[in-house]
Amino acid sequence: MKYDAIVIGVSAGGLKALSTILPVLKKDLPVAVLVVQHLSPDSDDFLVKHLSSVCHMTVCEAEDKVTLDNGTIYLAPPGYHLLLEDNRTLALSMEERVNYSRPSIDVLFETAAEAFLEKLIGVVLTGANVDGSEGLVRIQSFGGLTVVQDPKTAEVDIMPLAALSVVKADHVVSLEKIGSLLNQLVIG
Repeated sequence: MKYDAIVIGVSAGGLKALSTILPVLKKDLPVAVLVVQHLSPDSDDFLVKHLSSVCHMTVCEAEDKVTLDNGTIYLAPPGYHLLLEDNRTLALSMEERVNYSRPSIDVLFETAAEAFLEKLIGVVLTGANVDGSEGLVRIQSFGGLTVVQDPKTAEVDIMPLAALSVVKADHVVSLEKIGSLLNQLVIG
């Protein structure tokens, strides 16, 4: 199966989780990676700068109406929902919070599922709410692949447990193994 994109949702404990997974991804990974990390609306660009310094792939804050580039990690900006349009361009929205969050993982996952169908990998990581669960259901319903961090390895296990309560995930793996799993799934 050839995949066209990876979407990742993370909340509490996200800095450690993203700093563990994203640097493992190969520079020439032939997909775009879109990340929603729950952030305060007044957060600065620390996360982008930090991940840029440790990742092989290009890391940037997502911008409205940008067409996805393979080998790039797009982070949802603070205070904006990150969406995927049918033509696979990014969109930003300031619509109401979903699961108390903006950006919301579910918003990204649900729109990406409709844009990429079975060619999408969805990943739910550590976090302290249920955001991402419904989006993972949508990804699976369109034939996409689902990955959930083993709750035992999550800094906060609420989000992975919530996801596993509604989805029979294709892969449940420890934090340390997710990056290499994603490389294997995409590259083979």
